[in-house]
Amino acid sequence: MAAATTGLNADVTIHRILVPLDGSRLAEFVLPAAVSLARHLGARVTLLHVTERGAPSSVHGERHLTEVGESDRYLAEVAARCRAAGVETETHVHPNPEGNVAQSIVAHAADLDADLIVLATPGEGGARRVLFGSVAQQVLGRGSRPVLLIRPPESGAAPAIGRDGLVLRRVLVPLDGEPAAEAALAFAATLARAYRAEVVLLRIVPTLSTIAGERASAAKLVPTAAAATLDYEEEGARRYLGVIADLLRAAGIGASWTVGRGDPVQGVLSQAAASGDELLIMASHGRTGLSAVFTGSVASKVVGRYAGPILLVRAPEISD
Repeated sequence: MAAATTGLNADVTIHRILVPLDGSRLAEFVLPAAVSLARHLGARVTLLHVTERGAPSSVHGERHLTEVGESDRYLAEVAARCRAAGVETETHVHPNPEGNVAQSIVAHAADLDADLIVLATPGEGGARRVLFGSVAQQVLGRGSRPVLLIRPPESGAAPAIGRDGLVLRRVLVPLDGEPAAEAALAFAATLARAYRAEVVLLRIVPTLSTIAGERASAAKLVPTAAAATLDYEEEGARRYLGVIADLLRAAGIGASWTVGRGDPVQGVLSQAAASGDELLIMASHGRTGLSAVFTGSVASKVVGRYAGPILLVRAPEISD
């Protein structure tokens, strides 16, 4: 198991938070969280609207900005609300109609030097497309910036921008023992300091019945040896998380850890529900970074089923 130092060696600062908006109430649902983050981190918020080529005037009965002047006025009004909550806010309208909104968001995040993108996303079966569903997926897959996904309620009612837009008492960080997953740790430490929250570390070790992929075939051939290996893996996981928790505490951050057994996706969801964690922070694994998030990974399944906010961080590419 890798040494538990990778993710805590890098300092993370968040100076600019990019919030793409399309004029809808659903997209605005992320604003209280963005304002809360900006206030706690001393960051500024940049509101972005990308004009979409051939976009309809409304989507599912909701407003959809299609004209530059209207977009400028709309973002100015939203910015005024954010400033009234004590957050430095600026606006940017991309006037040239784009066929690929997600790619434009990624490009603007780079040009504006954004440290975090905040997007709304539907749960399973969500119907809305603009800034949801496919666009959120593409932003995750194409960009390198961390993305905070927030799921609006079915009612679509956006909460007022206020002091409690994101109340963080605990931050849950699932790890698998690999350096790639540790990319989430630096962001967890930064947010825990800003909100005086506790970092909860989680490792789910599979059982014989929940082993997936190539390991499942091998386990069926030698189940006794496989069971012993999994028990040994559980012991290693406890030592591993204990080391990380000690490092966090040494940095003045409250930390605890839990090792569970079973299906990784269900284990993450169950732990989040049991401990009342207000934020999940997960890193994608392997060379493909976040391009694999929506192609069957643990993170993709958690995103589809967890109702709370999820911060996804690109993991470093692993060389041979």
